[in-house]
Amino acid sequence: DDATDATDDATDDAADDAEVAGTWHGDRPIIFGDYNWDSILLFNRLAQFILEEGYGYETSTIPGETIPLFQAQLDGEIDLSMEIGEQQVAPYTPALDAGDVVSLGASLDDVVQGWWVPTYMIEGDEERGIEATAPGLEHVDDLPDHWEAFQDPEDPEKGRIYDGVPGWEGERVQEVKFYYYGLDEYYNRFLPGSGAALDTSLITAYERGEPWLGYTWVPTWVAGQVEITLLEEPEYSDECWDEVQEAAMEGRATEMACAWPVVTGDIVSTPEFAEEAPDVVAFLEEFYVDIDVVNESLAHMAETDVDHDEAALWFLEEYEDLWSDWVPEDVADRVRDALQ
Repeated sequence: DDATDATDDATDDAADDAEVAGTWHGDRPIIFGDYNWDSILLFNRLAQFILEEGYGYETSTIPGETIPLFQAQLDGEIDLSMEIGEQQVAPYTPALDAGDVVSLGASLDDVVQGWWVPTYMIEGDEERGIEATAPGLEHVDDLPDHWEAFQDPEDPEKGRIYDGVPGWEGERVQEVKFYYYGLDEYYNRFLPGSGAALDTSLITAYERGEPWLGYTWVPTWVAGQVEITLLEEPEYSDECWDEVQEAAMEGRATEMACAWPVVTGDIVSTPEFAEEAPDVVAFLEEFYVDIDVVNESLAHMAETDVDHDEAALWFLEEYEDLWSDWVPEDVADRVRDALQ
């Protein structure tokens, strides 16, 4: 009987080991694309911690800009991209249609981009003693009438638009729309050197109650801290957006312009990895974070001056009821133990 019990115990231990090992048997780490915006970096760190502590897998990252990194995934150098917009990253849809990548579902939705202004510029802020300096500003067509509210300190005859970071897909898109709308007659484009500099320009202006007009998006940590209003543009259409993206990629003038699409951020895998790691796929197919939770998490990261790794640990402790539904209970238990 003792021998039988010992055999049963050994079998149970082996089964437990196999369960921890999972189905990914690659002789290398699982590689994530470390794109250059906060929400995807937070998602990466969340997924990495769960995969490392819950499943026992090694992970790694490759940092870079949007288009080069996505091309690296098409080349098989990256296994997973945690937040790719179908209408935001131009090569994504053709690659998806061709079977060069597969979507594991949305990590978040309601991603909105465009030109924004602090809401107090339109409505004022009685509590802060701020009067509206651009009342009636609702649409990009209104911007020529309000350029003086956004006066460029280096060129007082025009307004200033903070229009993204060189090399960003968003900056190229905003450039062709800027000229199509004829804003170059009234405004100068100012391109901050980094995403952090762009965020700082908005936060600094907001804290001082000063004017600001520029490109940003939600979710961001900024959106979790300030009240901003998106300027309307002509209604989005597939035909218009295809033309805008083609013009942006080719560096030419566009023949039409419209609002950014409201996009879903997809978790994207190479077909090979999706086939080789069904347990990781099952986890990531459940991975989803509401945009308000993303904004709150990124705002916490900024307010407490922590990096994405520490923000992920805070998220895992704060939103256990959320992430524990993404994985089997035994995996969740190991993640909880690692958080102690």
